[in-house]
Amino acid sequence: MRSIIINDYIYRLITAKTMSITLIIIIITCLVSITTFSRPEDMAKLSFSPYRVYHFKEWYRFLTSGFVHANTMHLLFNMLSLYFVGRSIEMAFAVVLGSKWYYPLLYLLGLVLPDLYNYYKYKNYSGYSSIGASGAVSAVLFSCVLFAPWQTIYVFLIPCPFIVYAVLFLIYSVYMSKRGGDGIDHRAHFFGAILGLIFPIIIEPQVMQIFLRQLLNP
Repeated sequence: MRSIIINDYIYRLITAKTMSITLIIIIITCLVSITTFSRPEDMAKLSFSPYRVYHFKEWYRFLTSGFVHANTMHLLFNMLSLYFVGRSIEMAFAVVLGSKWYYPLLYLLGLVLPDLYNYYKYKNYSGYSSIGASGAVSAVLFSCVLFAPWQTIYVFLIPCPFIVYAVLFLIYSVYMSKRGGDGIDHRAHFFGAILGLIFPIIIEPQVMQIFLRQLLNP
């Protein structure tokens, strides 16, 4: 792996500004989502419907569901999170993993893989559907934990270390996925987060060393 000075380099990753792939994803997602707000029939055609995927072979829904959102707040929450975290991970992947194209690959996997559980569970139930990029955004967010676990983020305006937020997020996602009833796909959040943690390590195992070094040196 490339020789880098971790402490100085991680700081530059977190403060990087130009992230073209991130911006392209955000622009496309916003355009698609906004145009479907007033067109529920189009939103339905793009949503993730395990029943239609299984019975009508509409496999495209694994991807398109991540580009539509229920409303403006849903869209803003996901895209703002992606903007502030994605710009760091795009640069980190380019340097530490060796290619910036691992970043869109992670994002696409984050759209598809977290939905596999729901696909097998609801493939014969026509009433289930889901939308949103939360699984992919969670994957990007949790990849950032590996490179800067003590970076401060703000949760409802309250400062919180990334690693603490990550642990609480996983616990909350497991709890809410079992409880249910709020219309949010917490399983997608959880599986997206796990993907974000293991993907960089699979591509470059020494990422684990970077994480442990950062973790032990707040």
